[in-house]
Amino acid sequence: MFGLIQTFSYAQTQDLASLASGKNIGMNALFDTKDNLYGYVSLYSYGNKDKKTQKFEYVILDKNLNPVANKEFEAGPLVSNYVGYVDFKGQIILRPSDYHYIQAFAKDVTAPVSMVIDPKTNTVKPKVYYDYQEDGQFKEITQPKSFKEERKENRAEKKEKGYNYVSAVGEIKEGGYLATEYNDYGKYINKNSLIKFDENKKEIWRYSYNTNGDKKVFSDLTVLERDENRLYGILRKVNDDDKTFSLLVIDMKTGKELSNKPIIGLSPDTIYNIDVLNSGNGRIDNDKTFDDKIVLLGRNYVPKSDRGFARLMLDKNNYNVDLKTLNYKPDLSNHIPKLSADGGVENGYYLQTKDVYFMSDGSVGILSEKFKPAGQYNAPKTTDLVYINTDKDFKVKEVQVFEKEKSKWENSDYLFSQYLNDGKDVVFFFRDYQKDQVTKEKKWNLFINTIIDGKFKQEVVPISEKDNYSVTPYVAKEGYILLREYNEKEKFNKIRLERLNY
Repeated sequence: MFGLIQTFSYAQTQDLASLASGKNIGMNALFDTKDNLYGYVSLYSYGNKDKKTQKFEYVILDKNLNPVANKEFEAGPLVSNYVGYVDFKGQIILRPSDYHYIQAFAKDVTAPVSMVIDPKTNTVKPKVYYDYQEDGQFKEITQPKSFKEERKENRAEKKEKGYNYVSAVGEIKEGGYLATEYNDYGKYINKNSLIKFDENKKEIWRYSYNTNGDKKVFSDLTVLERDENRLYGILRKVNDDDKTFSLLVIDMKTGKELSNKPIIGLSPDTIYNIDVLNSGNGRIDNDKTFDDKIVLLGRNYVPKSDRGFARLMLDKNNYNVDLKTLNYKPDLSNHIPKLSADGGVENGYYLQTKDVYFMSDGSVGILSEKFKPAGQYNAPKTTDLVYINTDKDFKVKEVQVFEKEKSKWENSDYLFSQYLNDGKDVVFFFRDYQKDQVTKEKKWNLFINTIIDGKFKQEVVPISEKDNYSVTPYVAKEGYILLREYNEKEKFNKIRLERLNY
């Protein structure tokens, strides 16, 4: 069980407003490539330096909220904010999260580039991009072309060749680069290739597919995962209405096929979309890689009588694919009152997936929320959360329904989740604005939900909130939660770590 220690003298705190003299424009958690919390990055804006330049500052905090690095940097006029993440080199990348597309087209300027922070030297510089061209040239790009310039070149190339050559290049952890390429004819593409280069940009191998693709007969490849030894993907072959799928495994050192096994047992639409699972707020991370397996969750795209979820589990040792389905009827209708075959519940609400949790034994937890879309005269609404806990065979083990007050417009009751105990267990957090049974006043309650050794437990903790401050819970290191107190008018922006006992 979890309990929140409300001892402020023990809590670790930091005032974001005092860390830099600029205006704080955002903060986000930084995770390494293994989903471990690295720390936080807080961004500050100093406004326009001149017509072509803005000034920003970053402050890096460790997991205990101690500032460990900061530096000012300059960017173009279009970017308004950044989101940070940690790449496989241990560098912190600041990716532009919002910029003015219309101004970019109108003023013939380039889109803003990401910034790269080296934590060891506390230096920051624009990210270098790579371009592979149809004639085999490999270039480094420090200044991208403007939208107008790129569009003009694409039109000229399409007029001359009948297609646009498209490529994308990225560095890979084991050294060197991996590129994709294809010819884009507008309504279809062909001549797809995966290409690996060494550190000197010399081609090592090339895997080609969809060589002569057209509108009706073509192939495409969805990459599921890649490590230093193998690349795993789903290869789809389409011949008009006939669609077949296979698990493609490529040797990363030689480019040779290690496996090309057919995938059968689910509808074509389910297999094709199994790597994409969207919520009302965007895409959900619906896959997880373990030492010996890859697990994915998607929707079961079949007639309404069989709607639900599909799980794909790939054994990385023998390349066997295990496919399982979990449908609203009959699998869940015994646990959730008035559940229809297409996920509908009472009064026009339906189940909308909010998050997915993967355990190392292959079991999956699915968190959904009862959601009612906006009508002609009504705002969108949400009510109860529903947690579906499955076993390693993807059968329903337990269903928990968390009754919540009705929320309108802002769909923010569900907060976040964290894996515990080296990824074996999970904890997820949500909040609700509930009426106190004694005082009859409405207050925020934080719900802390743990699944440890397959067993579910919940703790409810009040969130103290001052009249003029908003308090938002946020992700923190294992065993803690971060509470952010914010008041823009008073320039108060305080974050604090509170310990959770378990």
